Amino acid sequence: MRTTIKILVTFFTFVITTSCSSEDPIMQSETKPPSTDSSLQLPTKSGTINYLALGDSYTIGESVCETCRFPEQLKKALKNLNEQNNFSLEIIAQTGWTTSNLISAIETKNTNTKYDLVTLLIGVNNQYQNKAFSLYEKEFPELVVKAINLAKGDKNKLIVISIPDYAFTPFGQSYGNPSFISAEIDRYNAFAKSYCEANAISYINITDITRQGLSNSNLVASDGLHPSTDAYALFVQRLLPKAVAILQN
Repeated sequence: MRTTIKILVTFFTFVITTSCSSEDPIMQSETKPPSTDSSLQLPTKSGTINYLALGDSYTIGESVCETCRFPEQLKKALKNLNEQNNFSLEIIAQTGWTTSNLISAIETKNTNTKYDLVTLLIGVNNQYQNKAFSLYEKEFPELVVKAINLAKGDKNKLIVISIPDYAFTPFGQSYGNPSFISAEIDRYNAFAKSYCEANAISYINITDITRQGLSNSNLVASDGLHPSTDAYALFVQRLLPKAVAILQN
């Protein structure tokens, strides 16, 4: 039993890099974009629309295929609204990254590209790795500032996404205290939401979707920990209207 637990803990650590194609390849090939509101319209843009996704395993799509992660699904959903538009997606994210890691990666990247849309989803590894909450209180605002700078200095082009709750996964149920995990995730999300509201920055909650993971196994990836393709599709249903509103301006 102890050996099994040790293996699970080692597997869970967000520092592990697993192939993005670990789900059933047949399922991957049949991946469809999430259903969209027929009232959503996207104008034709003369140049390429640049989208930047910042985050960790939830953004890079640990344990789902490359086109199954939510930034790819969002890009495809936006493209489907107007086939005349061209989209470019860049992802700065890696399994295991804390706010500190993401800050370093952005600074190392030193990109000159200015993006029309930026999403930010970060913090679960701060919680999992038992980092002091004060670190998130310091670095989350720093990341928001960096993200806005990359979004042409326009905070209206940024969408902050809430942290999923891994307590509602098979692994989360066997690791530590699920109730404590959820309470800490709530604490992180409450801080991010409060900060965004105080600074008029868009904040989209998707945590409740992931909290259906025990009652709906289709929302959990094959690793028993991360969101599935279906879960990411539900993320996109919530993100799409805001992304469209951003790109309409």
